[in-house]
Amino acid sequence: MEPQAQQSNTPARAALNAGLVIGLIMLVINFVVYFMDYSYLVSTWYGITVLVLFFGQVIYFGIQYRKELGGYMDFGAAFQFSFVTLIVSGLITTLGNMLLYFVIDPGLPELLVETQLENMVAMLDSFGAGESISGDQIDEMRSEMANSFTLGGQIKAFGISLIVYAILALILGAILKKRDKTTDF
Repeated sequence: MEPQAQQSNTPARAALNAGLVIGLIMLVINFVVYFMDYSYLVSTWYGITVLVLFFGQVIYFGIQYRKELGGYMDFGAAFQFSFVTLIVSGLITTLGNMLLYFVIDPGLPELLVETQLENMVAMLDSFGAGESISGDQIDEMRSEMANSFTLGGQIKAFGISLIVYAILALILGAILKKRDKTTDF
């Protein structure tokens, strides 16, 4: 009976569970950071920290799933697990961000755009290039940033994320795969 239980937990099913957990964890982190100080949401260190946590969780759950399978997982299963996990967690995070931007705090996108612009100008100034940017260029950047916080912008960003997720799933699949060398002849 136990071998059937292992087979019924396909990579996609295991990934749905992992993606749900990771998505909810990332959403909680996002909301905690928002309530602490919204400007952290567009800071570089926050983005890097979230990325490391995100990958760490996918690898952790992937290793757990591989152990569940008996310690071995081929690349196809590892890729499928990683890709579905990334999609599910990304979808949950995107929906949570939409809730934050459109329901909880509709004024937040404008604040985030201004904070992003301030950070970008400060970075350009630190490189000595702050004077080379015109007011028209700043207005254009402001407009593009503001568009990314609209419903269409969020959907477009998730669509682009799917391509990135596929590439990342290839990398994660290579990390998570482990073949049974005892079956080599």
